[in-house]
Amino acid sequence: MKNLFLIIAFCTLIPLYSPAQDKIPVGLIETPLGKIFIEFSDLTPNHQESFVQLAEAGYWDSLTFNRVIPDFVAQGGCPDTPEGFNDPEYLLEPEFHPTLTHVYGAVGAGRDDNVDKLSARCQFYIVQNKNGLHRLDGDYTVFGHVIQGMEIVDQIVQVPKTEQNQPLIAITLDIKITYMTSQEIIDLKKGNT
Repeated sequence: MKNLFLIIAFCTLIPLYSPAQDKIPVGLIETPLGKIFIEFSDLTPNHQESFVQLAEAGYWDSLTFNRVIPDFVAQGGCPDTPEGFNDPEYLLEPEFHPTLTHVYGAVGAGRDDNVDKLSARCQFYIVQNKNGLHRLDGDYTVFGHVIQGMEIVDQIVQVPKTEQNQPLIAITLDIKITYMTSQEIIDLKKGNT
């Protein structure tokens, strides 16, 4: 009887476990030049949650990489609009961490020159300088890193552009969140996908 009770208890707990619970959100930016995959840092939970929320809402689907500068960044999301920098709904407190720096492939949150260093949650950039941009450390929140597709970012910053560094031909964004296991992320980093 005791064994039967244990079997019933075990069987009723099985549905509570779901393999999907073990999956980790990964950003997927699809552009006309190819795909870019972003791994988020758990050290910046508010920026991660914001990026996931906006991506799943389709926020960026009609937007572009609006500023591309070789040896600097590829920046996308909202253009420099009042909503992006002044509306509290679109601002995030900074989440600086000494281990999250502006290395090649770092993904950070754009902002204006506000004294509180609040991030514009709708604007992000990817560091394209192979030596990093450490002068930005502690001023802009780094919340992720490109784990596959930096060759695409390298192409993006080289396209013909205006004097304001805006691509002459729009580089559109289709940003999604894909959920992967830790092993799938490791395989993606190794290029085994």
